[in-house]
Amino acid sequence: MRIIYLSVLVLLFLPVCVFGQQSRYSTTDKSAIKNYVLAGESIDEHLYDDAIAQLEKAISDDSKFVEAHALLADVLRLRRQNKAAIEHYLKVIALEPEHNRAIYLRVGEAEITDAQYVPAKQHLEKYITYPNLTAPNEAFARKLLRDCDFSIEALQHPVPFIPINMGPEINTQFDEYLPVATADESTLIFTRKINNNEDFYKSDKLAGKWKKSVYLSDAINTPTFNEGAQSISQDGKYLFFTGCNRPDGQGRCDIYIAQKKGEDWGKPFSLSSPLNTPGWEAQPSISADGRTIYFVSNRKGGYGGYDIWKSTLTDKGWGDPVNMGPGINTIYDEQSPFIHPDDSTFYFCSNGWPGMGNKDLFISRLAKDGKWQKPVNLGSPINSSGDENGLTLTANGAYAFFASDNLKGFGGYDIYTFELPLNLRPNIVTYVKGDIKDIKTKQPLEAIIEIIDLEKNMPVYQDYSSEDLGEFLATLATGKNYGLNISRQGYLFYSDNFSLIGHTPKTAYTISVLLSPIEVGGKVILKNIFFDTNKFDIKSESKAELQKLIEFLTLNPTVRIEISGYTDDIGNDQANQLLSENRAKSVYQYLSSSNINPARMVYKGYGKTEPIAPNTSDDNRAKNRRTEFKIIAK
Repeated sequence: MRIIYLSVLVLLFLPVCVFGQQSRYSTTDKSAIKNYVLAGESIDEHLYDDAIAQLEKAISDDSKFVEAHALLADVLRLRRQNKAAIEHYLKVIALEPEHNRAIYLRVGEAEITDAQYVPAKQHLEKYITYPNLTAPNEAFARKLLRDCDFSIEALQHPVPFIPINMGPEINTQFDEYLPVATADESTLIFTRKINNNEDFYKSDKLAGKWKKSVYLSDAINTPTFNEGAQSISQDGKYLFFTGCNRPDGQGRCDIYIAQKKGEDWGKPFSLSSPLNTPGWEAQPSISADGRTIYFVSNRKGGYGGYDIWKSTLTDKGWGDPVNMGPGINTIYDEQSPFIHPDDSTFYFCSNGWPGMGNKDLFISRLAKDGKWQKPVNLGSPINSSGDENGLTLTANGAYAFFASDNLKGFGGYDIYTFELPLNLRPNIVTYVKGDIKDIKTKQPLEAIIEIIDLEKNMPVYQDYSSEDLGEFLATLATGKNYGLNISRQGYLFYSDNFSLIGHTPKTAYTISVLLSPIEVGGKVILKNIFFDTNKFDIKSESKAELQKLIEFLTLNPTVRIEISGYTDDIGNDQANQLLSENRAKSVYQYLSSSNINPARMVYKGYGKTEPIAPNTSDDNRAKNRRTEFKIIAK
């Protein structure tokens, strides 16, 4: 949900009873005093516009009425009229510099909001010279001084920033904000507010251009409740979003999930406890592997008003949320988390870390020790003295999306995109996108997709291909080797790998996989079983693939297989024959030691025979150096 918060208002204005009992004012004008007292009564009734008019009359009666200037400045600041508030604070200082030391804190904060950083710093430095300041007020003043120092420096070193309105296909005279895109940038989902009701809309990209946005779904959107602050899984199949005051919720705002069903969406359901509480949970951001969710909450145990938390998916559901700690959260507010698909670059907004005023956008990177590094402000003019939040990125990290209401768009908040400066970009990722079909019928298949970090032998993606189209999409961070396994009951599984060490692919991987039913003679190339050159010891990176083969044989207890080893044509034929046989034997022995009955398996080496590609290049020879299994009985 897009929430707008007032900045911290320290000593906004004194209670009216104090003024009513005051025996001496800086004026003796009875009309001025009368209007001043009436203004106090209006404030008690929260009639702030009336109070402003009455205070203006009081000042019209006596332009040197210090108390009227001070109170009017406070009310104007409450109404977000900072420029006018500053004028009256400065009038107080000019008329009576020691009238109230809190004036220097108030005018300093107002000046920061109005991007007047140099005078703000002067006034705040004056404020902290006073003795016996309360600890919270002094801490807040010093925090504002850090904002001034940062802002003065940032304005002298602006970062590249050319925002581009996404056009009438996306934006209207209403408010549009919080855009998120799928990894292949084929779909953009965002929030639109009409008559104070927030709903989701989407736009699909066709031939590089965004189509006119449409209402997302009656299954998710409601005319009664607000839906917003969403996160889309990389493949576009799961939508995590914030729903407030819904009858099935646990608190004021809760996090929900909906799954795409064909061209529409299924009914959303709450993620429930321990993720949702009777408090306020909102603004989810899901990791690329779908196993970690980042969100905002004001639950107990935080560092400030609103903190960023995370929860990890376990076999029993979402685990107990963990606060992201003082490396991210402050005693103020942190919101709008966005975890990039590289799973190591984190964007969020905060009014606690040094910034340009109000909420700024920050980036934090995951260090090798697993800790998030100190947040870095995205700089000016990306950040300004106003509120910046809701930043999301494309999967390739080159472009960011955000919303603004001050760039002369189509009306209200519009969605913009801009090219992110190089030093603020995440690690490069690509994605693998595929479709799965039956080799005979060519009908789409729902199958288990698993992508494994081969070095760690840990899955980084686990999901099903879509039931209607057999499609899947998963992001891959560079600098790693990945194994891909696709399996379905009654079929031979499919194996592939992607090496992203030392290079970045210029285009995404796209594959079409034809799964074969389990039949005698059927073969599978085990592309993720590895050996060192001229050796037959199985490398540790092979364990995940071997486990997949163990699972296959366990699920199909009547199947018997031949494990086959092959080499390229380099070297002595006899040596190649022996090497291929020993490699097949190593796999056989590994499976036997993993409780697979040896009677169900045979092994054989074929040397350089039966190549699957001409031995005319290094790539082709690598294809021929392979391990397979084939069905010899079922």
